[in-house]
Amino acid sequence: MKIKIRSKESARMPKLILIRHGQSQWNLENRFTGWWDVDLTPQGTAEALAAGALMKSKGIAPDICFTSLQSRAIKTLNLALEAMGRLWLPVTKDWRLNERHYGGLTGLDKQETRDRHGDAQVHIWRRSFDAPPPPMEEGSPYDMANDPRYAGITVPRSESLKDTIERVLPYWESTIALELSAGCNVLISAHGNSLRALVKHLSGISDAEITDLEIPTGQPIIYDMDDTLTPGARYYLAEL
Repeated sequence: MKIKIRSKESARMPKLILIRHGQSQWNLENRFTGWWDVDLTPQGTAEALAAGALMKSKGIAPDICFTSLQSRAIKTLNLALEAMGRLWLPVTKDWRLNERHYGGLTGLDKQETRDRHGDAQVHIWRRSFDAPPPPMEEGSPYDMANDPRYAGITVPRSESLKDTIERVLPYWESTIALELSAGCNVLISAHGNSLRALVKHLSGISDAEITDLEIPTGQPIIYDMDDTLTPGARYYLAEL
């Protein structure tokens, strides 16, 4: 049986806290990352620690945590929890919170890709709602299909934001939302596109408008939920 840890605050109004991982090495190098597993930079580590310190200073006390199977999100979560003195919290890792799969673009320099294919085409691959990048070729050095963490999972060859939403939202509804319903404050450490999928759903953002939403690294986003799990307006904790 899962033990649910409740705080006095969460019993009144549960909070959902979203954090995009701190700067990764391929963020720094301006490369398409997707499902490839890259580490945090020193700046990314500092961002994660700062996010935890900010949450602690603002009295944000998560009860349970979720993250992807990718190291940059896991490390961001651990560093933030360490800064909060809450490394003991239960954590669930699931591939459905992974970053969007960038297919054949994985590992490519973004500017070189623009130079080769044109700004318009790259913008479609990066920001359109339902147009995925070219699929990853068989035998690509960035193919994660044989990685042991994905045993039993059909690793996608490429994903649009729509595809990402179609794996994130069922997990949200079947697992994460249940913890909020039980009165728990929930912290999710994930990625730009998996978090965009959640924000689109929670804030009612249209397919057209979501393409312009940017989620910065290491900045906690808060939703105050009522007892029907209706979210209030999202806000950045740093703005309080």
